[in-house]
Amino acid sequence: MYKALNYWVYGGFTGEKTPFEFIDFAVAQKLDGIELTVGDALKADITQEECAAIAAYAAEKKIGLRTLASGYFWGCSLSADDETERQAAVAFGKQYLQIANWIGAETILVIPGATRVAWEPSRPIVSYKNAWNNAVKSINELLPTAEKLNVNIALENVWNRFLLSPMEWKFFLDQFNSSKIGIYLDVANCSIYTPAQDYVEILQDYVKAIHIKNFQETDCAGGLHGFGDDIAQGDVNFEALTAALKAIDYQGTLTAEMIPFCRLPDMVLPDEELAVKTAGRMLELFGK
Repeated sequence: MYKALNYWVYGGFTGEKTPFEFIDFAVAQKLDGIELTVGDALKADITQEECAAIAAYAAEKKIGLRTLASGYFWGCSLSADDETERQAAVAFGKQYLQIANWIGAETILVIPGATRVAWEPSRPIVSYKNAWNNAVKSINELLPTAEKLNVNIALENVWNRFLLSPMEWKFFLDQFNSSKIGIYLDVANCSIYTPAQDYVEILQDYVKAIHIKNFQETDCAGGLHGFGDDIAQGDVNFEALTAALKAIDYQGTLTAEMIPFCRLPDMVLPDEELAVKTAGRMLELFGK
């Protein structure tokens, strides 16, 4: 399986490491690929020529760039009631898709929306009905660009109080009737509700990409501190997950996303030592 590492643990949230440094790091760690992030590793106004240079360097080093991620949609939502904000999110989504096309990525991670962002009280609360309808409208505006550029929009299951089960996800995704829409399955984010392997079994071809991390429930549920700094420790059943992926002949990506919320309030990224540890865990869990 294709094993990759997300940029944030290595480069932080302010772009402290270049994509070229991250590619070299991935070579040293014997990974198959990396997940660059738009907004820090890659600026939103990056040019086609700059993307081509990164893609060429990655190809030279035999490192894949199959997915891109971004935290942009937490602060500017596709499900916003405010039309100006929603349109800004769509505009960013189109540029995001273009960057993916330029750099050769097949899939972008997109947060579909939120009814509430618990850790950011300044963000507005949106009703579930409105979040659904606004997100559908936004995605329908993005899909023609995705289809034209041949890039998947993979909506991540996140702690957004929206789309809380694999069946909700299936109903949501079915309405678009497009091969370019799917889920970016985070196997730890869903653990509080439903095991990741159940998402795979139900959503099948909708699973476009996978984020690997872990989560451990405490006091019946747990909060952000349940996301640990060792992907091998927690409630995710990687044996069952791997079996489910083999059952659907999954050919997508497995990317470790290591943001160690267990260390709050003292979490510091980038953390190259943690990046090395996480890369090693990926090889242990999914084979060298």
